[in-house]
Amino acid sequence: MEKESRDFGPQPLVEIMKKLGVTSHDLHQVSRDQLTYKMVAKGCKGRKLTLNVQKKILSALNTLHPEAHFTLKKLFNYKAGSK
Repeated sequence: MEKESRDFGPQPLVEIMKKLGVTSHDLHQVSRDQLTYKMVAKGCKGRKLTLNVQKKILSALNTLHPEAHFTLKKLFNYKAGSK
């Protein structure tokens, strides 16, 4: 039985946040879904997140920049729950 990888490397989320000048603190502040700094940090590093956490990050980013219409596909290079 192969062990599933939990590390997907730096995510597109990192570059998007840099380009927009958004910090994990900004996402934490606008989130209505109890998004933590640790969740954002794990997402940026490429640690495997659940779909629920990915959606929390997506929601916070879209709250800050609604004109951008971000999707999970734009923020992460893997699907949550995929093996």
